[in-house]
Amino acid sequence: MIIDAKNAVAGRLASSVAKKLLKGEKIIIINCEHAIITGDPQTTRNKYAEIRARGSPQHGPFFPKRPDLMLRRIIRGMLPYKTGSGRSAMKRLKIFIGFPKYAEGKHFMIPEGAVKEVKTKYITIGNLAKSIGWRA
Repeated sequence: MIIDAKNAVAGRLASSVAKKLLKGEKIIIINCEHAIITGDPQTTRNKYAEIRARGSPQHGPFFPKRPDLMLRRIIRGMLPYKTGSGRSAMKRLKIFIGFPKYAEGKHFMIPEGAVKEVKTKYITIGNLAKSIGWRA
């Protein structure tokens, strides 16, 4: 199943993807850098910068800068990733920045409730990643 994350709220997308992964489906997410996180952008930037600065580079906690890895981490938080079923579910997930060539001409799916007209402030995962140090 191929899911386009453009204009999808990251948490809603992650919860629907996590449910499908636990059921045994293989999922590919494209355009992950266009998924959005609602809320004040400056507050969100400060929160993620604080998470990145926590700990030490050698011992962790390790938090990613890249948008695909950030979305993977959000989805991982909704799975029992320390158990066998959670680990196997994470192996069935692939996330891409942009649009891969092999996805051209294939049917995309948009999960119910993930893409809505957002009337509040928000920031895309790509912009958030750039603000905490990702070099695209």
